[in-house]
This record gives sequence, C-alpha cells and structure tokens, in this order.
Amino acid sequence: MGLHVELPADLTATEFDLKMMFASKLYDEGLITTGQGAKMVDLSRRSFIELLGKYGVSAFQTEEDELLEDVANA
Repeated sequence: MGLHVELPADLTATEFDLKMMFASKLYDEGLITTGQGAKMVDLSRRSFIELLGKYGVSAFQTEEDELLEDVANA
C-alpha cells in the first residue's frame, strides 16, 4: 500500500524522520510489528527498535494485565 501526503514547503523534517514518525506511531498503536516498521523505514529490526525511544515510543508493548500477572508471579 502506498500513501501520498502533501506537506508544507517549510517543513524541516527529513523524509527518514517522517517515515520513522509514522512507523513508530503505527507500532505504538499495535497496528504493525517491529519487523514491519523496520521494513517501512529500510532499517534492520534491531535499529528500528533502538530508534523508537527517540520518537517517543517504548519498544515494550505490554498490556497492564500482563504486567500485573508478571508482578503476581514474581
């Protein structure tokens, strides 16, 4: 699937940053995997995961109930 977006001419973000912002948001929402995100921005999965924090997204996508279960089992 492709997407075409008209952006303001004075936007200072690079194409890579825009792709990373989009991919990291999709990952944060649980819509794609880290592998899919990495492919979107042409990075290795490891590099994509390492960069997520720069874009305000945690690489750990754990639900609250999973955390509570982990704590109970600790």
